[in-house]
Amino acid sequence: MLAALVLITAFFYILEPAFLSERNIRAVLTVVSFVGIIAIGQTILLIGGEFDLSVGSVAGVSAVVSAQLMTALALPVPVAILGGMLTGGLIGLVNGLIVVKLKIPAFIQTLGMLFIGQGLIQVVTSGYPVYPLPESVGNFGMARPLLGMGWSFYFFIIAAVIADFVLRRTVLGRNMYATGGNQDVARLVGINTALYKIGAFMLIGVLAAIAGMFVMADLAAGTTSIGSGWELAVIAGVVVGGVSLFGGAGTIAGGLSGVLLLQVVQSGLVVIGVNANWQQIAVGIIMVLAVGLDILRRRFFIAGSGRREETIASEA
Repeated sequence: MLAALVLITAFFYILEPAFLSERNIRAVLTVVSFVGIIAIGQTILLIGGEFDLSVGSVAGVSAVVSAQLMTALALPVPVAILGGMLTGGLIGLVNGLIVVKLKIPAFIQTLGMLFIGQGLIQVVTSGYPVYPLPESVGNFGMARPLLGMGWSFYFFIIAAVIADFVLRRTVLGRNMYATGGNQDVARLVGINTALYKIGAFMLIGVLAAIAGMFVMADLAAGTTSIGSGWELAVIAGVVVGGVSLFGGAGTIAGGLSGVLLLQVVQSGLVVIGVNANWQQIAVGIIMVLAVGLDILRRRFFIAGSGRREETIASEA
């Protein structure tokens, strides 16, 4: 993944040196920070054997709910932010309960929630941006505390480090891998797989809400476009980064590298003047190739395991 990232960056730099300008690098990292916050949750959820297509609309709903709490109800900013996070967590809880307890496939449930969320955004806002927000929100969104990057970037880095540590070094992380790798076996050894999956759905809901509210702060308004299209960027990025759609495999570093790679590709195509339609085609092709490689890898692993078992049996 890192080699591909370096090669693609070098390719676009040769075509257009402005690609590595300070301004463009900051723009890429800013977009990655928004999408990457959700990608952290998506990676954990995929490792647990599920996925969420509603993250974009959850981010939008949470942001406009928070904005309405600040304006229509004149609640303090911290309370409104907490309200937005609770909104995301509640939607995640609903997704988790329906998928885990009612056995509705995650694809159907979260796709349905995507449309429900888009409708709720219009209901909450009546189709208009929510503003003016308190001055402190706009100041927070405009703040660049270090290296010209906003607070969303530093939250993203901290959250990624924590999530990576939890997955690699803790019992929670090992149990999540076990849940996604083989749910039946995990249940037999005493792991509450339902709790882990529901918790992962709630986590990604909260992270989507946080990402949406960071965009809200940057825009100083709760707009109906917040989160639009993020579900594709998140799913495609983490899959390209080696996180398996079938559960039990992947890392935070890999998932976030994939998100960065896709954003570099999209930004590079913009810089060299490629039509926006071709940008979407490029992302789609990369995602299909990544899933295809994942399937081939799984088949090779299963075939290799089968041969080893046959060899052991024959030797015995």
